[in-house]
Amino acid sequence: MMMDPGNNCLAEVPESEAGADELSLANLRLDAASSCKASIDSGVKAGFSSLSGLQELLKCPTCRNSMYPPIHQCPNGHTLCSSCKLGVDNQCPTCHKEMGNIRCLALEKVAESLEIPCKYQAAGCSEIHPYHRKMKHEQLCRCRPYNCPYAGSECLVTGDIPMLVTHLRNDHKVDMHDGCTFNHRYVKSKPCEVENATWMLTVFKCFGQHFCLHFEAFLLGTAPVYMAFLRFMGEDTEAKNFSYSLEVGGNGRKLAWQGVPRSIRDSHRKVRDSYDGLIICRNMALFFSGGNRQELKLRVTGRIWKEE
Repeated sequence: MMMDPGNNCLAEVPESEAGADELSLANLRLDAASSCKASIDSGVKAGFSSLSGLQELLKCPTCRNSMYPPIHQCPNGHTLCSSCKLGVDNQCPTCHKEMGNIRCLALEKVAESLEIPCKYQAAGCSEIHPYHRKMKHEQLCRCRPYNCPYAGSECLVTGDIPMLVTHLRNDHKVDMHDGCTFNHRYVKSKPCEVENATWMLTVFKCFGQHFCLHFEAFLLGTAPVYMAFLRFMGEDTEAKNFSYSLEVGGNGRKLAWQGVPRSIRDSHRKVRDSYDGLIICRNMALFFSGGNRQELKLRVTGRIWKEE
């Protein structure tokens, strides 16, 4: 393992080459040092003294994600992140030279010294983090956009809550209600032919917040079931300030559930697969529906309240 203190570049020599002559080792060290220095120098000449320029310099040219130590480079100075290096069979994707085990410590030092604003700054986040912690913060940042909570489609729309409420109303045509109580009737003809169905999402506005009521049919193992649950349009810490109850009944019977709404940060599928809601098996649901079991007719009532 060799390091040129002037250029801060490291070249790791495999043990199998430990017996190489002094000239070969010297050449490897000089090549690594000069190419690493050239990479940094060219970045500075291109205007990388600015913060945005330094961030661009630290992007992997292959996957375009930010590079974090260890940062690798080929003998010609082309840099590569650790993830990409594992997938290129030790061959530089830019010049096709053998990558070896050369690291560019100059870029690593740049990465360690940077403090960068959160990328959601425009959305209201004022936090500044060291470069190596920035990604972890952004994965949990309260200002990051929410995914559309509509189930039953591969909607890729993201945004803040007001934007998503408008999107749900205009693009998905969901039912919008004001108030903290609800009374919904779900009907399905030939329910025994349905193994996977999602009813129209309903959005309730109360206490100045928005809640999504889901109701659907799916298989729990091999048993067909119906499930109703509530999601909160906001953060999990805020969702825990509320509780809700659900009741499903008919034919003189009633089944009740009480719980805490889940944040839409948790995907619809994640909440459903955790069984965090009111679940009724199909046979019981058809019994509640009465008649000849040829039609599902369930009434789901509920209430949302704020915990003191």
